[in-house]
Order: sequence, then structure tokens, then C-alpha cells
Amino acid sequence: MATAPKEFCVLIFFSCLGQKTFTVEEAVETIGFGRFHIMLFLIMGSTGVVEAMEIMLIAVVSPLIRCEWQLQDWQVALVTTMVFFGYMVFSIVLGLLADRYGRWKILLLSFLWAAYFSLLTSFAPSYAWFVFLRAMVGGGVSGHAQGLIIKTEFLPTKYRGYMLPLSQVFWLAGSLLIIGLASVVNPTIGWRWLIRIASIPGILLILVFKFIPESARYNVSTGNAGAALATLQRIARINGAAVPEGHLREPAQERRGRFKDLIHPKYLRTTLQIWIIWLGIAFAYYGVILASAELLERDPVCGSAALALQDSSDDSEESHSPCHCHFFGPAAYQSMIISTAGEIALNPVNILSINLLGRRLSLCITMGCTALFFLLLNICTSRAGMVGFLFMLRALVSANFNTIYIYTAEVYPTTMRALGMGTSGALCRVGAMVAPFISQVLMSASFLGALCLFSSVCIICAISAVTLPIETKGRALQVGTTPQELLWLRKLLGTCDDAARIQAQLS
Repeated sequence: MATAPKEFCVLIFFSCLGQKTFTVEEAVETIGFGRFHIMLFLIMGSTGVVEAMEIMLIAVVSPLIRCEWQLQDWQVALVTTMVFFGYMVFSIVLGLLADRYGRWKILLLSFLWAAYFSLLTSFAPSYAWFVFLRAMVGGGVSGHAQGLIIKTEFLPTKYRGYMLPLSQVFWLAGSLLIIGLASVVNPTIGWRWLIRIASIPGILLILVFKFIPESARYNVSTGNAGAALATLQRIARINGAAVPEGHLREPAQERRGRFKDLIHPKYLRTTLQIWIIWLGIAFAYYGVILASAELLERDPVCGSAALALQDSSDDSEESHSPCHCHFFGPAAYQSMIISTAGEIALNPVNILSINLLGRRLSLCITMGCTALFFLLLNICTSRAGMVGFLFMLRALVSANFNTIYIYTAEVYPTTMRALGMGTSGALCRVGAMVAPFISQVLMSASFLGALCLFSSVCIICAISAVTLPIETKGRALQVGTTPQELLWLRKLLGTCDDAARIQAQLS
């Protein structure tokens, strides 16, 4: 015969004695938003700067490594694909480890890993070594998602929909920083020094991780209520608030981070639809980034026919060379900065939409608009019009990422939140791995065909978003209490004379 979970026995014991209890969720809401959360936002948000620099690095060094090692187009595309392959594999592994051993430890490990292999990349003696080392960097960067989880688990409910989208500012800062550095470093001391300089922010950020504690939700869900309470008391002191009166309670889970929990009937539909959305969003996002150069080179007035004529009549020696040495000039860097700046253009609207319309409807609208703007790229327009379309696409795909990040972090319980983010990140990188070959291969063969493919995927994601079974707007983060534990709780409540009061307290 099964026995009652000891956490519930303790809960009933304290309740029958008239002593109050509280959960981490109640403590977080009582403490409220304050100085600690600002520090948390700045430090954990800065992980986005490092991630953006490492991911966008390939875009600004590709022309140089192409010439140095005489690479063909598919070899350049393979570098990006392998970075996301490393990200995909390690995001699952690190998600499992984070649910078992803690978010903070895995975040620190991932930064050390990424910084080490990034520095090694600057000494790569050959193309093969470069591809391998960048794949390792991608694996380390995948663990940076734990920073978002830590932020999510410390933020009060009403602030999550506002603060988490603002994290996009850090990604934008990282993207603009690497483009600015490349415009100065690449023409002077070369791409190897660019990689070394780009590694510095990640190394410096490691030094301030000590100011951020392990997630209190993680600690209490593993039975370490003492550490969780100490963390909450520390946050309360920093914020000038107080934790609720009574004893900290929440059921500990013996088995954590199991993949089969993601496909349990309770979460199966949600998980499958989230995976589809993550894959599609990444496919569209990196497709826009990688296709930008080709789109801007395309004659916007004459359209695809003129492009095909131009390609067929181009008999220059450079077009047939295995090494096309097209270095970025000031105009190219300027175009990259303008399109990248679009990533924050819709942030205020996105924040309002998430909090007023909810996560599902907001994501459906932005995905539908993304599909529309992909098709608009085929319209014959001026160069400024084409840049405007790219600007709006970057704004929309950025809003998509904001919303799905928040939704995924909120929909899963504490015991499987990191694993849910990790597997979603893995599917995200599958989309990113495919994007280079659509943007650089299929688009050259059929411009309209590539755009229709991108648009179709976005429409599928929009349908998946609006039909998600759970809306997380205003919803407390779930802990993951099992049905067996709830059954024992109901039985134990009947043994206490003050059962009605306890039941009201728990609800």
C-alpha cells in the first residue's frame, strides 16, 4: 500500500496546529518587484548579449573565411548549420542536467564551455577545425537559456509579460555590438582577433554570476526548502520587503527532468504544438537573416526575371571562381544595422499584446503577419522598400521569439521547465539548420518558391499557436503535484478538525 508523501503530512501537521504555511509562488508575489529583480534583469539579460554575439559572429566573418580557405557556398552554409547542430544536441542534454542539478550550475558551465571553445576557434588552422569548434560553441551557447528560466522563476506573475520581452534589448545590443566591432576589426587586424574580442563579454559576465542565487523554485522542488527560504529572505532584504509568515511548503519530486513527462497525455498536445512553433519561428528568423544579402542584391524593380537574366549573363571570372571574395563595405554594415534594429521596433506593441490579448492570440497575430511580409518581398519595389520589408520581418520574427519564450517557460511545471525549454530549443535549431539551404540554395533557384515555403511554415505556426490548449496569461508557475499526492492530501484533510480552513488556505 502506498504511503502519503511526507511533505503533505508535514503540511497537515502544521495546519492542524494552526501554523501558517506558504509556497514559493506566494513568497515571490508577496516580496514583489524591486532592486533584486533589476539586478537579475541586467545580469541574466546580458546573457543575451553574449549569445547574440556568438550566433551573429558567423554572418560577419563568413566573407573572410570564404576567401582564406577558398570555400564554396554550401561550405559556408554548413558552418551555420553545424553551429545550430551543436546547439540542438546540447540543449537537450543541458536541459536534463539543469532539471537534475540546478539552473545556476548549468548556466555557469555553459558560459565556461562557450568562452573556451570560442577562443580556440580564433586559432583554427583549417576549415574542418573551424566547423568543429563553432559547433562546440553552439553547444555551450544552448545553456544560456537557463538565464531566462532563472528570471522567469523569480519574477512575480504580473511582471513576467513586461520584463521578459524587454530582454530582446540585450540580444539587439549584442547583434549591433558584433556588427560594429566587425566593421572596425575585420578590415584592420582580421577575423581571428574579432573572435577573441567577442569572447571578452562572456568571460566578464561569469564574474558577476555569484550575485545571482539558484532558483528557489528549483531548490524547494528538490526538497532543499532551507536553501529556498534563505534565498527568498535574501531577496526580501534587498527589495526592502518581507517573506510571508509561516513555514515554506511545496512537494518535492523524487524523479526529475524525465523526457516521457513531456509526452505525457497531460502535456502531449501542448508539447507537440510548441515544438512545431519553435521550429517554424527559428526557420523564419534565421531565414530572414541569411537571405538579407541576396534580397538586397536582387533588382527590386525588374523582379525575379531580371535576377535570372542577370545571373545567366554574368560571365565574369569571379562568378565562376570557387572563392568569391565579396568583403563587406560600409554600406553592407549599414544595411545590417538597419535591419537588425528592427528587432526591437515592435517590442512595446508586443508587450501590450502579450498582456492584453494573451500569449496564444498574440503569437498567432505576429506569425500571420510574418507570413504576409514574406510574400510581400516578391513585390517589385524600390531598394528602400525592400529594406523596409526586411526591417518589419525582423521586428515580427523577434516578437514571435519573445512570445514563445515566455509561453514555454510558463506552461511547464518546475520539475520539467528546463527540459521543456531545452527540447524546444533543440527543435528551434532544426529550423535554423535548414534555413541556410533554403535561403542560399532554393532561393537562388526559385525566389518565389522559397518565399512561399517560409510563408506556409509561418501560417502553420499561427494555427498551432491559436489552438494551444493552455493560456498562461496571469497563470501562476506550476509546481507539478502528482494526482497521487493530491489524493493523499484529500484523505489527510479529513483527519484534521480544521480541514475546511486548510482547504481554503490551499486554494
